[in-house]
Amino acid sequence: MAIIPGLLLQLGLCWKTISAGQSSPTDASGDLNYELPTSIYETQDNITSEPTDVLFQMVRLFLKVVQPHAFPEDVFRKIIQKKFEPTVDYEKPESVILALKVAFYEMGILICVLLGLLFIILMPMVGCFFFICRCSNKCGGEMHQRQKKNGLFLRKYFAISLLVICLIISFGIFYSVVANSQARNRVRKTRKLANSNFKDLRTLLNEPTEQIKYILAQYDTTKDKAFSDLNSINLLLGGKISEQLKPKVIPVLDEIKAMVTVINMTKEALENMNNSLNALSDGNVQLNRSLVDAKYSLQRSLSDPECSTYPVNETCTTIGMSLSQLGINTDFSQLPFVDTELANVKNILRTNLDDLVQEGYKSFNEIPESIGNQTTDIIADVKMTLNTIGSDINNITQHIPIQNMLPTFTGYINNTESYVHYYLPRLEEYDSYWWLGCLIICFVVTLIVVFYYLGLLCGVYGYNRHATPTTRGCVSNTGGIFLMVGVGLSFLFCWILMTIVVLTFFIGANVEKLICEPYANRKLFQVLDTPYLLNEDWKYYLSGMILNKSDIKLTFEQVYSDCKKDRSMYSAFQLENVFNISEHLSIKERAGSIGDEFENLNIKLNIVLLNAAGRKALQDFAEYGIDKMDYPAYLAQSSKSPTKVNLLSFANDLEAKANQTNQGTLEQSLKGNAEDIKMIHEQQVVPMIESQNTLNQSVKTLQHINDGLMEKVTKILQSLDSVQNFITNASVIDEEIKGYGRTIVRYYEQYMHWVEYSITEEMAACKPMATALDSAVDVFLCGYVISPLNLFWFGLGKATVFLLPALIFAVKLAKYYRRMDSEDMYDDVETIPMKNMENGNNGYHKEHLYGIHNPVMTSQLYH
Repeated sequence: MAIIPGLLLQLGLCWKTISAGQSSPTDASGDLNYELPTSIYETQDNITSEPTDVLFQMVRLFLKVVQPHAFPEDVFRKIIQKKFEPTVDYEKPESVILALKVAFYEMGILICVLLGLLFIILMPMVGCFFFICRCSNKCGGEMHQRQKKNGLFLRKYFAISLLVICLIISFGIFYSVVANSQARNRVRKTRKLANSNFKDLRTLLNEPTEQIKYILAQYDTTKDKAFSDLNSINLLLGGKISEQLKPKVIPVLDEIKAMVTVINMTKEALENMNNSLNALSDGNVQLNRSLVDAKYSLQRSLSDPECSTYPVNETCTTIGMSLSQLGINTDFSQLPFVDTELANVKNILRTNLDDLVQEGYKSFNEIPESIGNQTTDIIADVKMTLNTIGSDINNITQHIPIQNMLPTFTGYINNTESYVHYYLPRLEEYDSYWWLGCLIICFVVTLIVVFYYLGLLCGVYGYNRHATPTTRGCVSNTGGIFLMVGVGLSFLFCWILMTIVVLTFFIGANVEKLICEPYANRKLFQVLDTPYLLNEDWKYYLSGMILNKSDIKLTFEQVYSDCKKDRSMYSAFQLENVFNISEHLSIKERAGSIGDEFENLNIKLNIVLLNAAGRKALQDFAEYGIDKMDYPAYLAQSSKSPTKVNLLSFANDLEAKANQTNQGTLEQSLKGNAEDIKMIHEQQVVPMIESQNTLNQSVKTLQHINDGLMEKVTKILQSLDSVQNFITNASVIDEEIKGYGRTIVRYYEQYMHWVEYSITEEMAACKPMATALDSAVDVFLCGYVISPLNLFWFGLGKATVFLLPALIFAVKLAKYYRRMDSEDMYDDVETIPMKNMENGNNGYHKEHLYGIHNPVMTSQLYH
């Protein structure tokens, strides 16, 4: 038992040592994820549930019935404040009142103790008187059994009652044996429990150093991430700026590029028009000559004499009438050439708009490189600031007080462990003595019950209802003797057993009600947290001991609860009052210095989407008169057929008519003319049709280009001006710079917030301390010692109390099993009912009483 206060004292000293210890990180934020390494502890939070816990709970329910009063917090406070003296001074009303309160609270336990003491005092006296009385042939000591009318019923009643009581006693013995076994098994676990707690406490000691190293290592990770972003500022910041500008810049450049394509198409269309007009003009003259020659040749052929004969003359007349169709159908001499317009477009193209647009694309794509060139100095400054912050954090963590206190804390742990291991062998030795003693006690009670069982067994088995009290068998007589032996042993040992029960009951019940139960519902902590209770100069004891500031509300209950939740020592012990980590880290100040670097950053983007020459070229293109061309005239002439008649059809028709003439010179001549006309169609008309198609397509292209050309160019130029102004004065650039700066700052802020959170909430989590306290009080004292002790006295007390009715029934029952020396004697002639004999109405009643040395004759009444 000396281990418990020693361990509690050492834990209290450990708490005082930790008063300067604080630091623990574990958090995850944004792009960087941090997770503080946590240790795995061996000691379990609670005792593993066992089947015997039902028995322990039964004892607790019994104690609640015996002691139903709530924990007397006020009484304990006054006792701790030494206002209650062991010897009551009746001249002090406060002492009397306090004594009455204690007596009232302990009333149930005291009544049970008084009853036990009464049992202890009376049982030896009653046993002594009973022995003397029986030796004087009184109190059932006379070996004579008087017959009663209900004797059969009484025998069965006494036997059943004794059997039931013996079963109840057996249950009590079983409880005691289980309690004894549990106590032995659990005490054997004490060494393992102590070792696991000390191992967990040492793990707790080693955690802060490793965790601080981890915290510092994570700053290197954070800094590397920030440096990576700083080194990639051209891609990150420049890329974001490009992404923001792209929706406005690229469409304008694409429109300008499309307009350059339109200008090139215009040049090509104008060149095609000029070429087509030249070809058509020359072709038209040549075609006209060829057709005139063809008509002249046909007219000569028709002058053949054969044309004057019938019926050839009709064919010749028809051919002559169709000669008027051989003529040109178009006149391209009136269509003007587009040399001026073509020259203007070529003049525009000398500006090389396509290269200018590519220059615009190039200047836009060079934004990241421009950003990188303009931020070289600020990147170096920010890197220097981050390196400085790393050194500051290293200095701060090195000055956290917990590291200086770790050696002292280790010393307290070592001393406590030595203290515990010194007393553990003694505890195990005492436990062996206790186990052996309890085993002997249980054996004594078991022996008594065994005699009762043997008495019942032999008595019931050997009983012969036809035998008279003086002629009972040996087995039945042995059963009666066993019963009386059990009675004798009961008188001999029950007062000793009750003494043990009273002592263990008083200790176990009070420890359960005054320590275990208040510890479980934390009312014990509430008493200890009473201001000025443990130290008259300190309002809160823990605050004065740990923080040296007793006005700060630091309570046992709050510390215990926080440690059970595995919070850090920094939060549990409110160590911010000793070392305020938030002030030392000063997140806002350091983050502001980095943010200011980017706030003052001024980036200018020299992006020229299109220079003045390119703008002038676009304006000139819209103003050079392409829209003033007579497109309908060109389309009208290019849509006509070059000849009035289809020469191919005319030639085929001419061949058909030649076949209608007689074979001869006329036929040959007409067919020759048809071949010439076909040749004119192939060599002159077909190329002209192709040139007409080219002219027509070129005119349509120009007409389409010219449709809203001025508005399109104007819109492009306006968009160009708007985008150029947006680039020059874009707030989006400043916003992206600030956003990029916030990203770099956020890395630092995330890390610093994680450091602060880890130190205040997770580093050096004090759960092993709460577990050690639970192990000392809840597990060892209450679970390993008091619970088995309470079950032991409960079972033993139950058995001992029921020994009293057992011996009464055993004494009465023994008369029905033992062989008597004398018996009631009646006349053999008449067997008269007992009632009639008592009334004296029938028969002759004669009672012979014989001493031990006078045998007696059997009576017909027993048959």
